[in-house]
Amino acid sequence: MNKLLHKPFSIASSVAGGVAAGIVFKQVWRRLSGEDEAPQATSRDYGWGEVLAAAALQGAIFAAVKAAIDRGGAAGIRRLTGDRPDD
Repeated sequence: MNKLLHKPFSIASSVAGGVAAGIVFKQVWRRLSGEDEAPQATSRDYGWGEVLAAAALQGAIFAAVKAAIDRGGAAGIRRLTGDRPDD
């Protein structure tokens, strides 16, 4: 039953987390680089180092936000049902 309960919350929180991670990344990139937008992978205006650094930073932020949301969601389900959704 708790897997059924967990699924809609998981989907909604994943979408919200993706939006939040995008906002966090933009703010971090802006502070680190002084630019409003991160470089696109195909942009001629940036070198490999800048493009790969931006991608690595973005990936790290998205992974950290996803882990925090997944962990928090599982803890919330555990509080509601008494066991984790993956049990």
